[in-house]
Amino acid sequence: MLDLLLLNASLPDGRTGMSVAVQDGRIVQVAPGLQAPAVETVDAQGQLLSAAFVDAHFHMDSALSYGQPRVNASGTLLEGIALWGELKPQLTQEHVMNRALAYCDWAVARGLLAIRSHVDVSDPSLLAVQALLEVKRRVAPYLDLQLVAFPQDGLLRSPGALDNLRRALALGVDVVGGIPHFERTMAQGAESVRLLCELAAEQGRLIDMHCDESDDPLSRHVEVLASETQRLGLQGRVTGSHLTSMHSMDNYYVSKLIPLMAEAGLGVVANPLINITLQGRHDSYPKRRGMTRVPELLAAGITVAFGHDCVMDPWYPLGSADLLEAAHMGLHVAQMTGQAAMRQCYDAVTTNPARLLHLERYGLEAGCNADLVLLQARDPVEAIRLRATRLKVWRRGRLVAETAPSSARLHLPGRPGQVDFRT
Repeated sequence: MLDLLLLNASLPDGRTGMSVAVQDGRIVQVAPGLQAPAVETVDAQGQLLSAAFVDAHFHMDSALSYGQPRVNASGTLLEGIALWGELKPQLTQEHVMNRALAYCDWAVARGLLAIRSHVDVSDPSLLAVQALLEVKRRVAPYLDLQLVAFPQDGLLRSPGALDNLRRALALGVDVVGGIPHFERTMAQGAESVRLLCELAAEQGRLIDMHCDESDDPLSRHVEVLASETQRLGLQGRVTGSHLTSMHSMDNYYVSKLIPLMAEAGLGVVANPLINITLQGRHDSYPKRRGMTRVPELLAAGITVAFGHDCVMDPWYPLGSADLLEAAHMGLHVAQMTGQAAMRQCYDAVTTNPARLLHLERYGLEAGCNADLVLLQARDPVEAIRLRATRLKVWRRGRLVAETAPSSARLHLPGRPGQVDFRT
């Protein structure tokens, strides 16, 4: 007997009337019209069944700390970093853990079952690292949490940061991170990229580096990251996050840069909600959007994911762990309104981030983990348009969250009834 049988589902690739059979936490068959006894049988009624959402870029140590100790008055990246520096001495391990666990609850309810979170290693006590390692252990039954050792105050700018980062990796942090554009000089930024890439190569680690998160068209650290990736043979293991300076670079330089990134097999994470909020703050008019060149990167064959980045913290006052909100903003900012392009935006919060995180057995085929979400929509474009309700969420085939269908009842003269926002 199957553990779970899902019937009459629409899949993100366009297949309809599909059945998905689950046994022992994995998908065992995907085909139309399956009939088999199961402990639980769910009729999807033509709704969209998707592999779970994946957030390729987040900061869980600061999540849900908005207003502590004060609000970011300028709305800039640099004031957010300064504000986080003011908050760090006040943090306790319990405080970080409670906020992170609350956020993980939000994530599961939204069908978000894998998160790559950067964790600040600038504090010699590694308080946030220890807190999030414990959170990772606690949430493992229902959420994959991958941690990045992130020297928020700069690897070379902050005393002892490299040693702190090494210690964080030894404690169990998964990925090597960096922030070269926050070093004191461009040369020191390039040196930090070299040191971190060599460390990752030495330890066999993945790399995810905040790169060129700036409006400065001369910020060149992703070029260095691509070069070091090639030199050290790290192709397919390195991600550059943000890359907002590409928005301001001249087209000639970008025409050289993107092929270098593709040759190095770099992955890219854009964070539409935060990039459009923090960037362009020094502009009057016209104001730059600030997000990196997503369509051009995709056209070059580069894997591009969208991350949420921040939720209710020193950098961003909104958010609710909804990756469809990030896809919705990314679609608008990148002007990706063609049918194929909108589906690429859905891929940017599902299959693409799963590839960057090197998640094993992710997807909707036989042999994949049954980490699934049933949405109140018929296809990916409709899911993004409506930021569709997550009707049911399964982790390894076990129901972990469900939400009642969204509907509105009208009380109009001569026109009673309910509104269905689907067409």
